[in-house]
Parts: sequence; structure tokens; C-alpha cells
Amino acid sequence: MNNLPVTERVSDTLALLAGTRTVRCPHSGCRVSVRYRHVAPDEAKRLTDLATDHTRH
Repeated sequence: MNNLPVTERVSDTLALLAGTRTVRCPHSGCRVSVRYRHVAPDEAKRLTDLATDHTRH
């Protein structure tokens, strides 16, 4: 995650302060991310799985 451009890190920080969670794909070079807020635990898990499973995007 430290390889993200400064603008994306700032954006993620501001989103976190606003109560939004950002989940990024851990695959090197993949720019996919999902942001969510106020979702049920099952939906949060589904979104996290979608963002972190590089084969699905």
C-alpha cells in the first residue's frame, strides 16, 4: 500500500475520516479499490472479497 501515489493515500485518509472504508486489491500494479460505508457485515465481506480477489476483476 505504500506504493500508492500520494494523492491516493490522501484520498483514502480523507475517506476514512469521513467514515468510509477503502479496500484495495493487493495484486501489484492493480488499481482496483472499493469504498463502502454503512453496510451490513455480510455486504462488507462481499465487497472486501471482491476487491481482494484479483481474478474477479
